Formats: sequence, C-alpha cells, structure tokens
Amino acid sequence: TTSGEYTSTTTAANACDSIVTLHLTIHHTQYTEETVIACDSYTWNGEAYTTSGEYTYTTTASNGCDSIVTLHLTINQTQYAEETVTACDNYIWNGETYTTSGEYTYTTTAANGCDSIVTLHLTINHTQYAEEIVTACDSYTWNGETYTTSGDYVYTTVASNGCDSIV
Repeated sequence: TTSGEYTSTTTAANACDSIVTLHLTIHHTQYTEETVIACDSYTWNGEAYTTSGEYTYTTTASNGCDSIVTLHLTINQTQYAEETVTACDNYIWNGETYTTSGEYTYTTTAANGCDSIVTLHLTINHTQYAEEIVTACDSYTWNGETYTTSGDYVYTTVASNGCDSIV
C-alpha cells in the first residue's frame, strides 16, 4: 500500500541467488467534495438534479486511479403566490400604479435565495359620475338636503361596483 523499492531474493534454477527489485509507485484514489445550493434544479456532470441529496460522480484522475467527487446538494424552490384585488380607479402595487384590470407579476428574491414570483389578479372599477340639471321654485330638496340658493352641489355615495358615485 506504500510506494517504494522492494527486493525479493530467491534461488535460481542454477542454484545461485536471484534478486528481483520492484520499483513500486502506489497512486491513491482522489476524493473531493462539493457543496452547492441551487434554485429548482442543478446540472452536474451532465445530469440534472431537482432534489436535495448527496450524489457521487466517479471518473479517472490524472494519476490513472479513480477520482470520486461527492456533491452535497440543497435544492430550494421558487416561491409562487397570488393576490386578487379589486380597487377603485387605480391600485399601487410594489411601487407601480395600475389603472387597468389585468394580471401582473412581480419577481423578487425570497428568503431562500430563489425567486419569489407573485401574480396580481387586478380588477379596476371606476368612479361613476352623473349630472342632474334641476329648475325649482323657492327651494329644492335633493338627497335629504334642502337648497334655497342656485348653484352646483355635489353628492357622493357608493355605486354598485363599490366605488364612488358622484352626482
């Protein structure tokens, strides 16, 4: 198991000593380890891995012996989330103002170092506006309020879509 020079002496067929010297070089298997943290999958030596674990790859080292590499692999997953929101006129989400209904995505880094992808399902309802023109004698009662002076008056209530209705 050790490199060195070793001799063996024996008696030859002619009854003389026969001395054989062995010049021995012992090469050892090479062992290495890799520790990797990846998101969703990791390709190592042509193989795609999607599960955490320990994996071994054996090849031939430059000394002609085995080279055994052990991979300590941790696979973290991309995190997905969804939000459903209904808003009036506009909605501010992650610093962006949205005025149109639709689906929007926001990608950031999760605590595990992988992507965190959030999908926003957004419905934008709009404020409803209406006008009434009324001519009256002496006074006019509108939405529980009596007016005795001509002018423009505003009444705000909640529309059927949940947003303001301004008349």
